[in-house]
Amino acid sequence: MTTDTPHTLPDGRPVPLLTGPELPMLESWLDFHRATLALKCAGLDDVQARVASVEPSSLTLLGLVQHLAEVERNWFQRVIGGLDLPPVFDGDESGYVLDPARGLDQALAIWRREVERGRELYAGWSLDDTGRMVEAPFTGTEVSLRWVLIHMIEEYARHNGHADLLRERIDGVTGA
Repeated sequence: MTTDTPHTLPDGRPVPLLTGPELPMLESWLDFHRATLALKCAGLDDVQARVASVEPSSLTLLGLVQHLAEVERNWFQRVIGGLDLPPVFDGDESGYVLDPARGLDQALAIWRREVERGRELYAGWSLDDTGRMVEAPFTGTEVSLRWVLIHMIEEYARHNGHADLLRERIDGVTGA
């Protein structure tokens, strides 16, 4: 496989690059994990997306999508872009709080918007370019785009494990 030939898995997710420059490789891994989250939500209705994993946890797929929209905004727009923005979801900095009026399709559209805005903000950056952390105790600490991309891959990988369990609980679908 070469870095200029896109490949997809049978389920439609992009295969992360196996060779090539570091920035496209990190971006491809992040895109793979983003696609995995979307796949875990595919075909679900709003009721199913609100099913919690196991008591006492209130974690849901809808909450994960909202949380990752907040994470995208925080790291790419606030930290890398230096923008002073409020939380995506009405003062809920975690994103986990569910609004009865917000369904899965709306949350996914918001999440995708946050992903695209982040991509726009760091386009043309090198992995060594830096932004500044915005949350205590690290407020003002310099952080590289490389670190942010690696952190985002880790964040999605961890939450996709949660999404695996949530989806299995909802309808028995496993894998990916």
